[in-house]
Amino acid sequence: MGTFVVTGGKTLRGEISPQGAKNEALQVICAVLLTGEKVTIRNIPDIADVNNLITLLEAMGVSVTRESPSGAIFEARSVNLDYLLTPDYKARSISLRGSVMIVGPLLARFGKAFMPKPGGDKIGRRRLDTHFTGFRKLGASFEYDASETFFKVEADVLTGAYMHLDEASVTGTANIIMAAVLARGRTTIYNAACEPYVQQLCRMLVSMGARIEGIGSNLLHIDGVGELKGCDHTILPDMIEIGSFIGMAAMTGSEITIKDVSYDNLGIIPDSFLRLGINLERKGDDIFVPQQEHYEIETFIDGSIMVIADAIWPGLTPDLLSVFLVTATQAKGSVLIHQKMFESRLFFVDKLIDMGAQIILCDPHRATVIGLDKRHRLRGTTMSSPDIRAGVALLIAAMSAEGTSIIHNIEQIDRGYQNIDKRLNSLGAEIQRL
Repeated sequence: MGTFVVTGGKTLRGEISPQGAKNEALQVICAVLLTGEKVTIRNIPDIADVNNLITLLEAMGVSVTRESPSGAIFEARSVNLDYLLTPDYKARSISLRGSVMIVGPLLARFGKAFMPKPGGDKIGRRRLDTHFTGFRKLGASFEYDASETFFKVEADVLTGAYMHLDEASVTGTANIIMAAVLARGRTTIYNAACEPYVQQLCRMLVSMGARIEGIGSNLLHIDGVGELKGCDHTILPDMIEIGSFIGMAAMTGSEITIKDVSYDNLGIIPDSFLRLGINLERKGDDIFVPQQEHYEIETFIDGSIMVIADAIWPGLTPDLLSVFLVTATQAKGSVLIHQKMFESRLFFVDKLIDMGAQIILCDPHRATVIGLDKRHRLRGTTMSSPDIRAGVALLIAAMSAEGTSIIHNIEQIDRGYQNIDKRLNSLGAEIQRL
């Protein structure tokens, strides 16, 4: 198990570029299974979850040629479907939640797919019903072996259908889209997720020959085609990492420039940080965060306490609530953080309380943060990263704290953040990896 030793109190300065978006990468890499032609993908983040997915595809028979550290050519000409029933496949895919998105492409192109119940973060129940309900609407049969926690989906022919999703699941929407692009006839998906990453997947599929209308909305119309061709696709910068850097700059009183952020795809994220009192400035496609000693949380117009809550896009992504929470601990004022979508993501606050933060955990979904206005800095401690997003929030806390902090289980952070210690050390942080 890896460990970070973090010396707090260091001020950062300089420029940093965000990695490619993890959530988009997992979707578009699975989409290469829809064609036997070459698909080039650029700006791939060098992180554990993405690398593990690429290794899984290679084991399935997909040829992967690295053009550069962040670019690769995929060719799924000879996919070995028998491999999907092997213990090795089960072991690899069960540890990677993003692997569920290979089901849609395999079902569309080969008429069958097998999937063990995937793993991932321990952040509460994340059901897969939306995925498989969508596949059934397209004409697939579905079996689940509870003793083996193994899914089997088959279809002689997929036929377009109308479906109103019970929840705007990002991975569910992506999976159904990938199944529908090769189905016969028209598929209509209402209450579809419309995050920029889903939009990117749709644009990639259109460049491969798919016919999709309504991209960017929650109502999609997909007219199935006979086959897809290869394409060249570039992944967006990671909005979660961009938000993490903004919070990190505020907490450490640093001046940094975040380069090439694709600002127009950040949605409500910049304005949400402004509500915490954090100054930031758009400069072209960069974000400049100036050094500021203090930042004050806004209140609502009637003077009531500010609430920052997650919501489906174009609302605030739940992946950043951990960063907002930790950043608020050193603001002036109070805020209620409401994590609606996952019931276990706020349990890491006990570690922040140990560091001296004033937080009241109301229930598994809500925490009230009373900002210390940097009058009392957090103090270093020993802790363990429970998941990707809480892990980086704890890293931000450690970087702003007095003294030295030790963070165990940093493999969770590595799943979502590329060489984070080296990149932050280049700005003036002091993070040692053991």
